Order: sequence, then C-alpha cells, then structure tokens
Amino acid sequence: MVYHGFDRGAFFGDSSPLAPDIEKKLERAQGSLRLLFVSHYNYYRNFETLIRALPLLQNLLPNRAVNLFLTCKLSAGENPGDYRPGSAAKLVKDLGVGDMVVELGAVPYRQLHLLYGRADIYVTPAYTETFAHPLVEAMASGVPVVASDLAVHQEICGEAGAYFPRFSPESLAGTVAQVAQSPETLRRMASAGVERAQAFSWKTHVDKILELCRGLIDAQKGSKT
Repeated sequence: MVYHGFDRGAFFGDSSPLAPDIEKKLERAQGSLRLLFVSHYNYYRNFETLIRALPLLQNLLPNRAVNLFLTCKLSAGENPGDYRPGSAAKLVKDLGVGDMVVELGAVPYRQLHLLYGRADIYVTPAYTETFAHPLVEAMASGVPVVASDLAVHQEICGEAGAYFPRFSPESLAGTVAQVAQSPETLRRMASAGVERAQAFSWKTHVDKILELCRGLIDAQKGSKT
C-alpha cells in the first residue's frame, strides 16, 4: 500500500465559508448529481475523457441533472505553467455540456473540505499520477471515489474506490451511473473510504521511511561483516 502524509487537522481545521460566488454555483446545483474533480488544468489529468463522459452519463440518468464541479477554469491565462485548456473548452462547447460543467476556479486548500462535503462522487480520469492527494481528501470527507485504473489510484483507494479504463468515457459514465444509482453502494464506498483514509498520516509516512532506512543500514552493516 502507498503511504503518504495527510494532515487531517490542517485539512478540516478551517470552517470559514466558501466565497459567495462559489456558494451560489453550488446552491444552483442542489438536487443534481454533483461530481467533483479537484485539479488545475493540465494534460495528464485527462479532462477530455471526463468531459466526453458527461453527455453519456446524462443519457444513463435521464431523470436527474448532472453537474461537474472543477476547481479551475477552462480559459487561457487561468492555469499555472504553459497548460492550455483550449481543447477542453472547445470540447465542452462542441458537446453542448456547458450547463453541466461548473468552473469554480481555485479554492483555498483550507476550504476544500467544504467543497468535498457538497459532492456526491469524486471523479478523476488522470492517465498518470505520482500520489493523488485529492483521493485521500475525498475519502476522508466521506465522498465515494470513481477513478481511472492507475495502479497508484488502486493502491490508495483499494476496495473503497470504483475504477474504469482511463481513456474510456463510456466506462467512466457507466461506472459513475452504477455507483450513483445504488444508495447501498454509495454508503458502502463512503464508509470504506473514511476507514481507508485513516491509514494516511504523517506519522505513518515517517514511520515507514524510518523502517526503510533502518533496513538499509542493517543490510549495509551485514555486508561489511
């Protein structure tokens, strides 16, 4: 299992309200299936597969509105580095899903727990990752996770997550719909995620590093005898 630091106190410690414009966007989505993806725009996060899945998901859930909340904006100059979201923005327009995609913009880390608390399902279509902190944050917040089938995603979430082939919008939509339509599955995943998140702490992370260091030191000593 992947171990990494997660400061629960810092993450849940701030109860100051979200910005008024963000709060209004969230309120307008009440009653819809609220999907959340926490990321600035970049290529390997695979926004395009997620956007392509939206009309497919709406077809699978014809009696319920679907909203995707993004913590970025799909417009030039709104993202760090040289990432250009033009292709994603064009895809939103071409597929006619502009009313489904809610661009919140960046949300301060200390307030992210308030955003997770308003989501029904956390979704990530990333096609490569190192360590995906938002998965731990979502699980700690009791939000079911649907993630692309990366080894690191499966190591982090285990049985608390549901997975789909990373470049398949059809599988993404089908997996989300399957989870969303089963209250029992939602409860089970939320409960399993909260329990799973307990394994991620700075203490556990440091203990594992010290254990590894001691093993290397002992091995080196043994090689000299």
